[in-house]
Amino acid sequence: MEIESQALNSLQSQSTAAHPHECCGILFGVTSAASGQAITAVQPAANVHPNPQTHFEIDPQALIDAYRNARAGGPAIIGYYHSHPTGDAHPSATDHAMAAHDGKVWAIIAGSGAEFRVTFWRDGKDGFHPLSYDVRSG
Repeated sequence: MEIESQALNSLQSQSTAAHPHECCGILFGVTSAASGQAITAVQPAANVHPNPQTHFEIDPQALIDAYRNARAGGPAIIGYYHSHPTGDAHPSATDHAMAAHDGKVWAIIAGSGAEFRVTFWRDGKDGFHPLSYDVRSG
């Protein structure tokens, strides 16, 4: 998998800005048989969960709008992202419990500055699987 450098930078800045709350949003990109998936853009969404310090829920209207736009020829939805302000960049027990197991990519962001880390996971039918990635200049 690949991610555009500006998309990765956006994940870091959103996570930092939202701290101590979890940030969340939508990953957009392209899928090809030859090169797999590439995340080309990210779209922040409001975290509407009642306890945003430890949980996230992407604003349903943001999801509806993104899916409508994709069906109308806009960018494809590759997956979703959120941060763990006080945790690590691995799926939590809550992430496992709330996952749709729909094959989408999840980006999980932890830390900031030199400690910034983002990991990517495929939300498969049997749980999360780690994905390796390369950063490309966009």
